Amino acid sequence: MISVSRLLCGAVAPGDELRYGGKRVYSANAVEQRPIVVWNCTRRCNLHCVHCYANSNDSIHVGELSTQEAKSFIQDLSSFGIPVLLFSGGEPLLRDDIFELAIFARELGIRAVLSTNGTLITERTAQRIKEVGFGEVGISLDGIGANNDRFRGFKGAYDAALQGIRSCVALGQKVSLRFTITRSNYRDIPAIFELIELERIDRACFYHLAYVGRAGRMQVDDVTPDETRAIVDLIFEKTLDLHQRGLNKEILTVDNHADGVYLYLRVKREQPEHAAEVFDLLRRNGGNNAGLLIGAVDNLGNVHADQFWWHYSFGNVRERKFGDIWLDTSDPLMRGLKDRKPLLKGRCARCQYLDICKGNLRVRAEAVYGDVWAEDPACYLTDEEIGIDEPSTEV
Repeated sequence: MISVSRLLCGAVAPGDELRYGGKRVYSANAVEQRPIVVWNCTRRCNLHCVHCYANSNDSIHVGELSTQEAKSFIQDLSSFGIPVLLFSGGEPLLRDDIFELAIFARELGIRAVLSTNGTLITERTAQRIKEVGFGEVGISLDGIGANNDRFRGFKGAYDAALQGIRSCVALGQKVSLRFTITRSNYRDIPAIFELIELERIDRACFYHLAYVGRAGRMQVDDVTPDETRAIVDLIFEKTLDLHQRGLNKEILTVDNHADGVYLYLRVKREQPEHAAEVFDLLRRNGGNNAGLLIGAVDNLGNVHADQFWWHYSFGNVRERKFGDIWLDTSDPLMRGLKDRKPLLKGRCARCQYLDICKGNLRVRAEAVYGDVWAEDPACYLTDEEIGIDEPSTEV
């Protein structure tokens, strides 16, 4: 995640302690670092989003972790020292025991976060979310009105999610709006910023497209490099406007760490006195942290490098503790992700900003080139910007 509000405006947010240091366990040895864990606790979902990385649908998926198995898993996470457990899906609110498990995690000292499509959040559900103590509720909107409904595969999804947002905000529950950028919806971004302000939403994350799950069919709907630059510039300008008007909003971009380099180059050009600080924060964040500071466990208990790696598992929490799986570098992908610099190819291998990007999303490279270590095709920076003198013929 690239915190635009922090890096461009200097606005400090609670999540910064995880991105730039603080409560997380850090070590010079990458295999000793403790990740945030995304748990896709169910694959069932009441919607059918066109870009769902988990291929979720409205059906029962046999073999999902039971309540007792989930508690054993969460206990292992606590013993391992993970700081945050993000309950995701599918739609996590379709698990009857979701609140029981969140309470259990909090009692063990883990910060619980809920990632939901928001359509099932009634006033009563919002009250329960608040009582349980979720640190944040992430609610996805991928457009305004009918555009969101088209993405979600359900007429009325926008109105239902908006009501869910309002129910949470009314109780003082922190809400994070999630928006995935595509060619079909990026023109809604100005309206999304208006919504953030109007509905008193605390936080917004703008996700770049990852070509996995059903989104694997959406590469043709991804934005071009020039469109990406214009979109990121727009997000920067809207963030600055909010800050200059005294509105305390946390704005982030996600899943394209070229954004961090692009932001740094802007600060270096326009606010050179702050460039060193911005670079240091980006370096401490480290870029893409799949297999390092973020991991995922699917509904069946399989452990993945992050939530986009459903097609590759390192082991199952029913058979081994999460921590034992996470620290086991006998798997070539796990070993490579923890020390990827020598393996990267193409422009990524030669980029002078590798320390603040780390080669970006490996799943995107794999989807396009069939090679996990190829350059990320979604990098929109020029060869000159990343310090490459001559174009590379290698991917």
